[in-house]
Amino acid sequence: MEFVSSGKVKDIYNDNGNLVFKFSNRISVFDKIIPSEIPYKGEVLCRTAYYWYRLCEDLNIKTDLIGLKSNNEMVVKRYDVVNKGFNFKINYMIPIEFITRYYVAGSLYDRIKSKKIDYHDLGFKNEPEYGEKLPDPFFEMTTKREKTDRVLNTDEAMSISGMEKHEIYEIMELIFKIDRRINESVESRGLIHVDGKKEFALGLKREPVVCDTFGTPDEDRFWDLKEYKKNNIMELSKEMVRQYYRETGYHERLYSARENHEKEPDIPPLNNDMIKRISNLYIDLYQKITGLKW
Repeated sequence: MEFVSSGKVKDIYNDNGNLVFKFSNRISVFDKIIPSEIPYKGEVLCRTAYYWYRLCEDLNIKTDLIGLKSNNEMVVKRYDVVNKGFNFKINYMIPIEFITRYYVAGSLYDRIKSKKIDYHDLGFKNEPEYGEKLPDPFFEMTTKREKTDRVLNTDEAMSISGMEKHEIYEIMELIFKIDRRINESVESRGLIHVDGKKEFALGLKREPVVCDTFGTPDEDRFWDLKEYKKNNIMELSKEMVRQYYRETGYHERLYSARENHEKEPDIPPLNNDMIKRISNLYIDLYQKITGLKW
């Protein structure tokens, strides 16, 4: 296999014209790779993503999946990557991430508190608390080729991606279709699917094709259903790691540096106790998300 590139989590190889995703045990938050590895994390992501890809097959939704090479390696169809001057026609990766939110959490909560989003536009009469269910699912698009993700309006998304408005709406409907199954499935096993992100390509007939991974503890946020009913938010995804760095003050220092265009502080490693807790969390989540034994 020929090495192609490394991302925050995956190492990518070319294998006779297809791509092999090798899932590492690296972990990242706030667009920073943490200098600590999480045992079994790569295997959890790979096997969980494969589970949801099979769901798409049941829903007659096209994906780039070819098959599993090992428990932490997935073979997928290769699509052209958009670069400057790219001629948007067919068979290319859309350079955008598509995000759907069902509860007030993460960056959505931050933007509501900072008045960057008017909560009335989300259907609330009063400012919502963290964890409140959204009156309607909230769909948005962000960049994926920039140093830090940036929310896009429809016109910007069309310009960056070469998509037509009807193609964006088609992808949105496909995501809602997938998420309805995810939401119902994990709820039956004691989880709430809070939000998640997905990526797509446009195929030979400009049909949308689900790409990369989704529905994992890295791309999506999950809460414990029983605790939520007791008015407690129990983070059961990578959000627990984000919260850890919020509590240590790193998140505040990092975003202050970004806003002031200063040098960003290095993200410190996790301690051994946190590494063990996170590894156990990923394994437990695999079983709860899929209903399969580890």
